[in-house]
Amino acid sequence: MLIRNLGNKLSWNKFRVRYYSKDLSKSDEKCRVSKIRNIGIMAHIDAGSIKNMGEVHDGNTVTDYMEQERQRGITIVSAAVTFNWKDHRFNLIDTPGHIDFTMGVEQTLGVLDGAVVILDGSAGVEAQTRTVWKQADKYSIPRLVYVNKMDRADANFHMCLESLESKFEVTALPVQLPIKNDNGFVGILDLLTLEKIIFDKTSQGTKLLRQKLAETEDGFLLERAREKRRLLVDKLSTIDDGLANFIIEQDSLDDIPTQVIADSLRSSTIKRKGMPVLLGSSYKNIGVQPLMDAVIFYLPSPDLHKKASLYRCFEDNLSARAFKIMHDKQRGPITFFRVYSGSLKKNQKVYNATREKYEQGSRLYAAYADDYEEIDEVTEGNIGGLAGCKFTITGDLLTSSPAVVSRAKNVAAKIKNLDETEKDKFFSAARIPDPVFFCSIEPPSLSAQVPLENALKELEREDPSLRVTLNEETGQTVLGGMGELHIDIIKERIKIEYKIDVDLGPLQIAYKETITQGIKDTLVSHHKIGSTNHDVNVTLSLIPNYEGKELLLFDKTKESASNIADIHPKTMAAVKKGVKMALNHGPKLGVMGDLGKRRAQIQEVTVRGQYKVLRASVPLSELLGYSTTLRIITSGNGSFSSEFENYQSMGSVEEQQAIKQITGF
Repeated sequence: MLIRNLGNKLSWNKFRVRYYSKDLSKSDEKCRVSKIRNIGIMAHIDAGSIKNMGEVHDGNTVTDYMEQERQRGITIVSAAVTFNWKDHRFNLIDTPGHIDFTMGVEQTLGVLDGAVVILDGSAGVEAQTRTVWKQADKYSIPRLVYVNKMDRADANFHMCLESLESKFEVTALPVQLPIKNDNGFVGILDLLTLEKIIFDKTSQGTKLLRQKLAETEDGFLLERAREKRRLLVDKLSTIDDGLANFIIEQDSLDDIPTQVIADSLRSSTIKRKGMPVLLGSSYKNIGVQPLMDAVIFYLPSPDLHKKASLYRCFEDNLSARAFKIMHDKQRGPITFFRVYSGSLKKNQKVYNATREKYEQGSRLYAAYADDYEEIDEVTEGNIGGLAGCKFTITGDLLTSSPAVVSRAKNVAAKIKNLDETEKDKFFSAARIPDPVFFCSIEPPSLSAQVPLENALKELEREDPSLRVTLNEETGQTVLGGMGELHIDIIKERIKIEYKIDVDLGPLQIAYKETITQGIKDTLVSHHKIGSTNHDVNVTLSLIPNYEGKELLLFDKTKESASNIADIHPKTMAAVKKGVKMALNHGPKLGVMGDLGKRRAQIQEVTVRGQYKVLRASVPLSELLGYSTTLRIITSGNGSFSSEFENYQSMGSVEEQQAIKQITGF
């Protein structure tokens, strides 16, 4: 079913995968919830993936549909693929495999019922594997492990098992073993059924042959498989009391039926007590079909997820969670969502409980990466795409009306064994991490300014971890992101998708400054406007904030509350804006931080009345334009004077730059 791209056969291959989902708008659209699997793919950057219509290292994987993904060989956004396999509906989501796109991973995990973690057979657990594993733990996601690239000469399945158990302290349950000969990796041993699975090379792995291991032909393999099967059963019995009790009644571990082991594996996987480990080679199309069978056998359906979540508070009413926004050139913004209860029909009006706004939906889609199949309805447990939403962003909760939300909150309030913070988080907006890097972005010309602003609005809606702000002092547009690659990808997307040749300023780290002790001060202002006297008292308290949360709170005491209630909303907005602007620059990162960038040597800091005086030695070449910068940093309150101090020898690089500046070559 899943075939590697062979040059001109890409369109044929694409049709072959779509064959399983082309009739989604007909009878299978209302697939039973027990037959649905919402599965995420999580991996280190280049561990590979199981849904290859093409290969990651060749840059042509189906779910990696963005140009930047195909160029870099990594997944950047959470792409969705819907297809059918053995009477089951698979909603497969490929999650980003780089730490700069961790936000995408978190949002995706929130709508999944299970996950497949991909390991590189030659590397085992890697850095980003740990990151996505922790995130999966946070959302209590049951998972399978798939050891990829077993065709490599240095692949070591045993090492991968040890790596899993030592680094994650989990019970790894290998249900397969590799079959290798002089030609390399040729097949798989199924430990439950004691069968060997051989994949047909001439059919690109789409055809496979299952054969029972025979004493005469496969004596060594059979004995090895029996030994590993006994070890698997013994290991399972330590985490599954039901299996342990069943074993006591048997004469030998070899007598345990396949179905009993499979049931124990499923129970242990769903309870996250153990994790089945499978293997294969996506490059050679070996092992994909048994893995999809394992997803059906061992990972949970959506009905199990609903029973253990707050979505059950909505009963049969619509409850859905948006996890991704995509902008399609023909269809406009498409909101990807997961339905937890009820159903959503095309052209249905939905209520965004997070934004407290109605959205008029239009067309519904089942997704095939960057291609879409129009459908009439998305039922409970399924994932779909909705066109027409204007306000919805990643993480928002969708339902049918405010009354439904109110009833759900009342039901949730009666659940005693759930933390109140979890309840609040469920109904509120998703937490977006603060950016760690930022830089300015400039259009190539004034005529491109408006198109650039529109492009940034679309990208910011798609990716909440991207922050776009306007520096009102300099007039520059500033991008904030989760890393260098994140910012770089945004630049490339603007160039390729929006045809705007933007320039980025130097990348800077998003430092933050806070006070070490609290302080409180009151300003009394007397103004006469016309014939009217205006007296204003403003009291501002600053407190240390080491958690980095932005908090602007108004005094709720009786006296202050009455005053605040009388303030016009526009006046209050101006007060908030003024406070935030004043706190944009602190004294250290403002002046001293800027001097540090200019290679200044701070000699002393003295106090003169209400002002501080800094004495420093600075290379004259670094002071060009400094007066303008100082006025901006200090909101016009700072000034400086300079005088010659001495000459100092220059480094070789500085010397070459000075000569080039003077001579021009």
